[in-house]
Amino acid sequence: MHRTARLRRVIQRPFQGAGRPVAFIATGVLIQLGVLLVIALPWILFVPVSKGAILLAVLVPCAAVLAAGPLLTEVQYGRFRTRLGVGIPSPFPGRRPRLRAWLRSPAGRRQLTYHVLGGPLLALAAAFVLLMWAAAVVAVSVYVWIWLVPLDWRIDHPGYSTWGAYVTAAGIALLHAASWLSGALARLDTRTATDLLGPSRQEQLARRVEALTESRAGLVDAADAERRRIERDLHDGAQQRLVSLAVNLGVAKATLGDLPEDARRVIDEAHREAKEAIQELSSLVRGLHPAVLEDRGLDAALSGIAARAPIPVRVKVDLPSRPSPTIEAVAYFVISEALTNVVKHAEASKAEVTVERFGATVLVVVSDDGVGGAELTGGTGLAGLAKRVASVDGTLSVDSPVGGPTVMTVELPCVP
Repeated sequence: MHRTARLRRVIQRPFQGAGRPVAFIATGVLIQLGVLLVIALPWILFVPVSKGAILLAVLVPCAAVLAAGPLLTEVQYGRFRTRLGVGIPSPFPGRRPRLRAWLRSPAGRRQLTYHVLGGPLLALAAAFVLLMWAAAVVAVSVYVWIWLVPLDWRIDHPGYSTWGAYVTAAGIALLHAASWLSGALARLDTRTATDLLGPSRQEQLARRVEALTESRAGLVDAADAERRRIERDLHDGAQQRLVSLAVNLGVAKATLGDLPEDARRVIDEAHREAKEAIQELSSLVRGLHPAVLEDRGLDAALSGIAARAPIPVRVKVDLPSRPSPTIEAVAYFVISEALTNVVKHAEASKAEVTVERFGATVLVVVSDDGVGGAELTGGTGLAGLAKRVASVDGTLSVDSPVGGPTVMTVELPCVP
């Protein structure tokens, strides 16, 4: 009894988990048989005799297979998805191209290679594995077949029991081999189809780069929108409350003349602190996102920076149309930080800012007549500016020989 149960487990083990691979390779054989039927159909219906008829019998089915290439691809996608749960992505973004464009495209030629070469070879191997399954099942059940033959045959062949044991053992080994080959063939077919029916590695990398670019652009836009929201909240909330507090303290200082000197001194100090807090908050709000930039554009915002600078700053903005808000914000903050660096480190007597558009590029040039020696790797904040420019696929370069002058050039993609 124990031996019988053990033998049953040995026989059943190859069938565990083999259902999906076997169904998968069997479906592949059926698909290739359909293609083979289309190619052989003219020879089944009639026998070509003349050279023209033979040529037509060969060319017409092949042309039909070529024309059915996209349909065969969809059928294979469905086979991998339903039988193995493997989703092979399409190499074509959006809708599949027309037949002529499909045949001319590298992805279409790869798919055609699978249908004409890879698929038939794999189907041939799959047919061999299925025959192994059939032979293994027949061999394992040899005793059933023996007991179905007449009794006279068994009497005339007294050694059938021993030979049946050998055949059963061979059938069990064949079952294990067929099970392993089914899984290996399914994996090989999956790898081949992924390479030929799906996007190539270059196409996958291009899609990944595009997706990352879109994601990064979304993050930059979201960060800019968040800065605008914070600027509005500070301007309309905290700043207005501080202004109201300063006004009330000013009124109290002007009207309450009979207060003790200590109380007046406290009110004066509170009034001064409130006005300084308003100035600091105004600078903070302007640094987050100046309202004039959103309302009147880059020219007016840069003119405000130039007016507040302690050195003369000449500003020239020549933009036929406003770029996207994100590009405007990057240009504004880069120029603002660059002028701050000029004032702090360059020891310059004047500076110049030029913003122009050349095709699809916004060119920003900030120059000064200072001592020079600025480097992107230095501690002047230029590395941070370069990262901010790179966040929108822009470039930043600095030409700053020792002794000056310093010229910082920024190129930003112009997105209207």
